[in-house]
Amino acid sequence: MYRMRRGLLLFVIYSLLLLALSISLLPFFWMVTTSLKDIYQALRIPPVWIPSPIRWDNYPAAWNAAPFARYFLNSFFIAATTTIGEVFTTTFAAYTFAKMNFFGKGVLFSLLLGTLMIPGQMLLVPSFVLIHRLGWYNTYQALIIPWTVSVFGIFLLRQFFRTIPDELWDSARLDGCSRVRYVLQIAVPLIRPGIATVALFKFVASWNAFLWVIVMTDRVELRTVPVGLRYFMMEMGTDYPRLMAAATMAIVPILILFLLAQKQFIQGIARTGLR
Repeated sequence: MYRMRRGLLLFVIYSLLLLALSISLLPFFWMVTTSLKDIYQALRIPPVWIPSPIRWDNYPAAWNAAPFARYFLNSFFIAATTTIGEVFTTTFAAYTFAKMNFFGKGVLFSLLLGTLMIPGQMLLVPSFVLIHRLGWYNTYQALIIPWTVSVFGIFLLRQFFRTIPDELWDSARLDGCSRVRYVLQIAVPLIRPGIATVALFKFVASWNAFLWVIVMTDRVELRTVPVGLRYFMMEMGTDYPRLMAAATMAIVPILILFLLAQKQFIQGIARTGLR
């Protein structure tokens, strides 16, 4: 009886998970299949799920519709540099809040977390004014430097640093190890899942950035992939097959990155909040 109930429970759980997976993958399936249709099949109601004939030429047509080679290069460069910058800044800030004592640490950390409740749209106008006054409008600095710090990243890595015993630092200090060397050579390797999680979140956010790029630049050579997708939205209507082809190409780097870092990412999420 126990085995029967357990088997029935597992069947229900896996069925629900399979249903949730199917619902989650449905938009991606529609995106890929639409990228292989002609415009008439893409607009047909009821929708055509399996294209016939398959239009592979939508992909080169989408690639040549705009300077996507430049857009992909910009997206890679901006996402990579902001990711490296955020990992560096949040690592030291998180360690400071987790392991070092100074006056007003609790208040400062609370204020820092409070900024997470401020909608980003409220900061867009003052950020635009500041970028203009710094002379960074239409530059890579405007697209990179403001995003090399993350309050969420500091909070996440702080939780990981708190799991490291203080005795480890005491032992390293007795051996003559400096604080910076201890963080880089001893503490950081122990929180690799957390760093991988922060890096993955930042890369995806930078890769998908749209509004900030639109506001802070007006030069084509500085635009990114999400901005390039606008080229398929015209006054006479949206070219859905080519738009979905471009969107499919845009999501491939993110999927590859997740597949490469999924083990560290899952460990990072699972261990968040320990202690």
